[in-house]
Amino acid sequence: MFRQMLTRLGVPAVVAAVFLMAVLLMAYEIRARWTENGRDITQAQKVAVAPGAHMTVEFSTREGKSVMTMKDDLAHRSPEIKWPAGFTPDDADLFSHNEIHINAPCEKVWKHLVEAPKWPTWYPNSKDVRIAGGGSVLTENSEFSWTTFDLPFECKITEFVPFTRIAWYGHSPGKPPSNYHPWYLIPEGDGCRVVTDEVGKGANMLHLRKTDESRMHRGHDLWLATLKWVAESP
Repeated sequence: MFRQMLTRLGVPAVVAAVFLMAVLLMAYEIRARWTENGRDITQAQKVAVAPGAHMTVEFSTREGKSVMTMKDDLAHRSPEIKWPAGFTPDDADLFSHNEIHINAPCEKVWKHLVEAPKWPTWYPNSKDVRIAGGGSVLTENSEFSWTTFDLPFECKITEFVPFTRIAWYGHSPGKPPSNYHPWYLIPEGDGCRVVTDEVGKGANMLHLRKTDESRMHRGHDLWLATLKWVAESP
């Protein structure tokens, strides 16, 4: 499963193949640098390694035919997401839409989503997750801090419907809200369809869009793929 997950994180590419063997589930950041049309390009991907995994990590070129763009994600945004004023997809400087089917009940998927301090054990694009007051599970009106995409964020839960919806505002320490990140869980057969969209605003989001427009999409693809892995595990 991890090999399938990791080979789909990028797009058809020309730069790097990385093969890793691991004794434990571990997180790595793989970096590649190259010159394209006279311009120096640097990309990084965070990956998770399962025991004995044989992996290929691909890096997209700016001329690649399958690069996921913000325009693509806007075209597929979920009509079921409830957006607050000022943080709709039309307000976004950066936007991503991701979804996946997980072969586990939504109740089990929800359990892993709300156990935020445990995210770094299975989602390698997260670290230092702390719930205000020392809690171990997100609840209605919880506040938490963490680091993701190499940026520190402070977040506050604004929507909380157990087993169905959770959403939070995020901002850099001491700054006004810059992101809104909702999740929507829908029972689907014997499993659960998980939809997550995110609106980002401000200088950091504009910089990310300019330098690596699909990075947030790829990061959320990884989040969903690793959520699928942990939720489907015994």
